[in-house]
Amino acid sequence: MTPASAADPKRWWALAVIALAQLMVILDGTIVNIALPSAQRALGMPDADRQWVITAYTLAFGGLLLLGGRIADLVGRKRAFVIGLAGFAVASALGGAAAGPGTLFAARALQGAFAAVLAPSALSLLTTTFTDPRERAKAFGVYGALAGGGSGAGLLVGGLLTEYLDWRWCLYVNVPVALAALIGAQVFLRDRSGPRGGHLDVPGVLLGSGGLVALVYGFSEAGPRGWTSPWVAAPLMAGVILLAAFVWWQHRAAGPLLPLRIFRDRSRAGAFATMGLATIGMFGVFLFLTYYFQAVLGYPPVRTGLAFMPVSVGIVIGATQIAARLLPRTAPHTLMASGMVLAAAGMVLLSRLTVHAQYVPHVLPGLLLVGLGMGLTFMPVYATATVGVPTQDTGAASAALTTVQQIGASLGTVLLNTIATGATGATGRHSRAHGPADSGTALAEAMVHGFSVAYWCSAGVLLLAALVAALTVRRGKPSQAGSKPSA
Repeated sequence: MTPASAADPKRWWALAVIALAQLMVILDGTIVNIALPSAQRALGMPDADRQWVITAYTLAFGGLLLLGGRIADLVGRKRAFVIGLAGFAVASALGGAAAGPGTLFAARALQGAFAAVLAPSALSLLTTTFTDPRERAKAFGVYGALAGGGSGAGLLVGGLLTEYLDWRWCLYVNVPVALAALIGAQVFLRDRSGPRGGHLDVPGVLLGSGGLVALVYGFSEAGPRGWTSPWVAAPLMAGVILLAAFVWWQHRAAGPLLPLRIFRDRSRAGAFATMGLATIGMFGVFLFLTYYFQAVLGYPPVRTGLAFMPVSVGIVIGATQIAARLLPRTAPHTLMASGMVLAAAGMVLLSRLTVHAQYVPHVLPGLLLVGLGMGLTFMPVYATATVGVPTQDTGAASAALTTVQQIGASLGTVLLNTIATGATGATGRHSRAHGPADSGTALAEAMVHGFSVAYWCSAGVLLLAALVAALTVRRGKPSQAGSKPSA
């Protein structure tokens, strides 16, 4: 056992605190989804504006992650963690008490902003707390399980709170959770950030955050408006230009917001690419299955949330019971590639669903394979992407990895939804052209066909992720950022 780990007998309690905070951030990405119709009715929210309950959070979170990671590097991980927790609790209370849509939108944006400070500091605290390889594998197994399974759990928790309490509790529930984590942070967390100082890269903040916000906004608007809309094309183009300028500036800045030396190691860069492709391929599952369970199979909200739990269970088992045990003696790329192949097989099974499918024989096997595959992948990705990064850059590296995950989720949801919608429309037109049919059945069959096409595309993306992991991630651990990578 390394001295660092041996000197901190509270490290496992620290993991519990970090995990609690991370779970809260992940849950809030989906916990309001099922509550949204109730909130819309209560606040008199127009249909055209309701998406902002989701988009305000994702925009602020995805757009400000790089800034949040650098703040953690400059002021200290523990201090940034505490600031993020306190701000998230206040924003959640504000949203729960909202009397109108504007207040709710603002609260969700504030949640996203403080989550952008909290998430990178949590991951970098985990990176610096656990240095022994076996303990590190266990800790990242827990973290990877929460990161992958939290979205599914959020749907269940949101459904339970909405049905048995009130939609406002989907926000209020964060307050006691954040307070418990704040107390735990003061007692159990230790900051090993080392020397701090320097200055904030203001041009980098403007270029990087502006580019990310533009990209996330463009992706979020592509679904309702279409890819040809100027409200989509303009922000996407602006995002690409701003991020290109951001990369150019980071090569020249004295204290860059995102030190590009982080990506010079091939294994670390491969882990980032694998994470991006995995989230692109995965996140359409939650969207399509939500519609499939409720619109096709007629599930109520709570049953819909429960139906997603096998994904979360599979991720937990894959990350904590399989990957965490194998990583100390197995090459990371073997776990990543195997996980992506398993997840792709699960997508293929889901592509075979019909309007008359039953949950246990037809849906459950695919969900379990997807969950196991994601758990096998996320855990070694997190461990590989953060190991070997100098202490002063761990916040930036953690933020970059979470940013890749957020951008991949936004892009994957929009791309797969576009593919599914196009296939559904084409099937519906074909059915109408070949004679009359029961309109409800025809619509359901067209919808399921669209989902099937999207699942095949997801399987292809996940197999590409497996190939990237196999070819780029080496057996040894990544080199120190900024040093010459080992051969």
